[in-house]
Amino acid sequence: MALHVPKAPGFSQMLKDGARHYSGLEEAVIRNIIACKEFAQSVRTAYGPNGMNKMVINHIEKQFVTSDAATIIRELDVEHPAAKLMIMGSQMQDAEVGDGTNFVIILAGALLEAAEELIRLGITPTEIAEGYEKGLDKCLEILPTLVTHEVKDCRNIEEVGKGIKTAIMSKQYGNEDFLADLISKACISITPEQTTFNVDNVRVCKVLGGGLHNSQVIQGMVFKKEVEGEITKVEKAKVAVYSCAVDIMQTETKGTVLIKTADELMNFSRGEESLLENQIKAIADTGCKVIVSAAKCGEMALHYLNKYGIMIVRLHSKFDLRRLSKTVGATVLPRLTAPTPQELGYADLVCVEELGDTPLVAFRQQSKESRISTVVVRGATDNYMDDIERAIDDGVNTFKCLSRDGRLVAGAGACEAELAVQLIKYADTLPGLEQYAIRKFATALESFPKALAENSGHKSSAVLEKILEAHQNGKKTIGVDIDSENTICDAIEKDIQDLYAQKYWGLKYAVGAAATVLRVDQIIMAKKAGGPKPRQPQGSDDES
Repeated sequence: MALHVPKAPGFSQMLKDGARHYSGLEEAVIRNIIACKEFAQSVRTAYGPNGMNKMVINHIEKQFVTSDAATIIRELDVEHPAAKLMIMGSQMQDAEVGDGTNFVIILAGALLEAAEELIRLGITPTEIAEGYEKGLDKCLEILPTLVTHEVKDCRNIEEVGKGIKTAIMSKQYGNEDFLADLISKACISITPEQTTFNVDNVRVCKVLGGGLHNSQVIQGMVFKKEVEGEITKVEKAKVAVYSCAVDIMQTETKGTVLIKTADELMNFSRGEESLLENQIKAIADTGCKVIVSAAKCGEMALHYLNKYGIMIVRLHSKFDLRRLSKTVGATVLPRLTAPTPQELGYADLVCVEELGDTPLVAFRQQSKESRISTVVVRGATDNYMDDIERAIDDGVNTFKCLSRDGRLVAGAGACEAELAVQLIKYADTLPGLEQYAIRKFATALESFPKALAENSGHKSSAVLEKILEAHQNGKKTIGVDIDSENTICDAIEKDIQDLYAQKYWGLKYAVGAAATVLRVDQIIMAKKAGGPKPRQPQGSDDES
């Protein structure tokens, strides 16, 4: 008879075999802090215009070469639960502002690194978290006083360019003026008078070949494909959009036709052909010059479309079909019927163009205000164009934030340095243990000018000393100069300004993530679900 062996007493006896359980300061809190600190360290070197690129190969072996923190964390499959909390804060920043994801991770990592020292000195994690929250309240109180400029007119290309240039500079240093101008034109041309700006209305089409300065903005939509028929150019075109195939309609029920003679066979096929011709003639009679279809176009239908001078474009993506119908103002029809005047869309010019050796179908809107604009990006490699696309995405998101709140603060690490100086003054007025946490909060904020200096090849401690000295003397806009030997500069003179909203939400999410990690004192990991393990990739023959 087998004896039942009791499990060791404690928490683990309640869980399945194989479950893991960590508790206490050393096991849970410090372990979490170390994981977050290392993760933050890996993206810290990608901060700023001179940030290093990372080569990320995701789970389907697609390769990314970028310094964009949002892309790095999205493609990395991070499993550590505490590091995931930082990533969630960063993703919320991406959803709210569209930029500053690296800011959240670096600040949260620096706060946790500072907290580790305090914990070893005997201060409890709860007291540190409360101190950080108090420091955050003070930062959000100081932040409005650091506003240096406000963009009041979101339809002025020069004003908007100032606001979005810094966001682009951190991704594409050296090309920021050209890209800022391109993005400003694309966004302003489709900004409605009353309703809010929609980020999805700026499309990016990447065409291999040429250089970045060959890129252009097109009012309307551009697709990398060719037309199906013979007609390649139509001006002042009425457009019909169908989600079905342009072909002989299939009947819903199966039918059997008994044909006895050759005449009957000829008449039967002629009947189908004349039915299809009547359908296409009815569409042509409405004045329709372009048909856009989401499914195939039959050979017989193509013959009649060429006969009646109708251009046919096939789109595979339902998302593109919806966007195009919005661009031309058409209704997507589910069946091949003649559209009513209200269901037809309009485009000034639909034509086939060629860039490099890539054929493009362009739907251009020139006479009236377009609802969608497309930035055609040129470049030598796909990786380079992907990075340009990410910079454009950041610029478009920054424009969206400017249209809501046009306030800007000094960039180049000046805003963070000023907050750090004022927090240390505030910590001197506090009597309790919270003052230690607030001092460490100030130290964490100093890591931004340090990271900018380090990534630009300067001595970070010497640069930080100069910046803090200038801020203590009342020069609130002094930041890191990444170009000259002088190492410090006036951010406003250099035209380096960050969004107020980016700093506001970044501080909130970073402190929220750090405080949550500090308040965790137990980690309980259930046993993983059973089932076969995924097959490992096979090594080369000489390894076995």
